[in-house]
Amino acid sequence: MDISLSQCFIAVDDHDQALAFYRDVLGLEVRGDVGAEGMRWVTVGSPAQPGVNIVLEPPLADPNATDEDRKAMADLLAKGMLRGVVFATDDVDATFERIRAAGAEVLQEPVDQPYGVRDCAFRDPAGNMLRFSRPRER
Repeated sequence: MDISLSQCFIAVDDHDQALAFYRDVLGLEVRGDVGAEGMRWVTVGSPAQPGVNIVLEPPLADPNATDEDRKAMADLLAKGMLRGVVFATDDVDATFERIRAAGAEVLQEPVDQPYGVRDCAFRDPAGNMLRFSRPRER
């Protein structure tokens, strides 16, 4: 049995802002943009990984969710409490400089971690933490 990652989901509160970041700053391609029941899902991905998609979805993509649940999810997103993703890059420092120059909120400048990677971290426009890493050379 062979299992591989197909898609992951990131909650965003403003799809146009998220699209400008993921497409224009990170360089991901737009693979889909679908709306239904007052919600929107934008699918992006790296040209280098055509089989892996990141779906930018509403904070609570459930039309049957209560207003209380929607508010709770929106509050968690606003606090940056929802997890984002970790991207691999061949040059952490250059990636850091490009994203910082675009005005993204820096959470961590490039650093060599004790667990064997060099990485940095930012918040996307919705507050999700995104890490960019590469294995350290030995």
